[in-house]
Amino acid sequence: ATADNAVWTLNVSLTRPTVAAAVTKVGTDVIAVSKYLTDGGVAASDITLGSVSTYANEEWQNGNSTGRILNYRANRDVVVRSKDVQLIAKLSQGIGSLLQTGVSVNNYGPQYYISTLPSLRPQLLEEAMKDAKVRAVAITKAVGGKVGSVQSVRAGVFQVTTPDSTMTADGGAYDTSSIEKTVTSTVSVTFSVK
Repeated sequence: ATADNAVWTLNVSLTRPTVAAAVTKVGTDVIAVSKYLTDGGVAASDITLGSVSTYANEEWQNGNSTGRILNYRANRDVVVRSKDVQLIAKLSQGIGSLLQTGVSVNNYGPQYYISTLPSLRPQLLEEAMKDAKVRAVAITKAVGGKVGSVQSVRAGVFQVTTPDSTMTADGGAYDTSSIEKTVTSTVSVTFSVK
């Protein structure tokens, strides 16, 4: 399956001697990040700005605070939500050009999601059931038996992984790092044997 939704969180974070200087510089850098995104083709409506947060960095000596403030850290999230996953992938790979201009931005990398997963589930379960029957026939044929009717069926979890991954999890897996994904499901089927 191919992801059709991207969520990309960027965080502008920096330290300055005063709160005002830190907040002002964060504001300037957020504007630069937003411009990079919109100039790159992201619609302004696809960009959400978080609130500005600040905290003081205190001086510590021998495990105790001296009460002296060394500087202030300010940060603000810029979140992009887009259906153009290829555009987001391209912009995330080019973010270095923005860093070279002195903008202080942390790139956590885009996360890619499949919005059609609910409609894929019935098809995957059907294919898993067919595969279960083929395996049951092969096993019983090897010992001279025949597969009878279905006695019980239990659907397992879905695993959404990168195409070359062997990752599985008891509660299901959902890799968000890649655009191309492999979606698998398991079923446990009990057949009667004749």
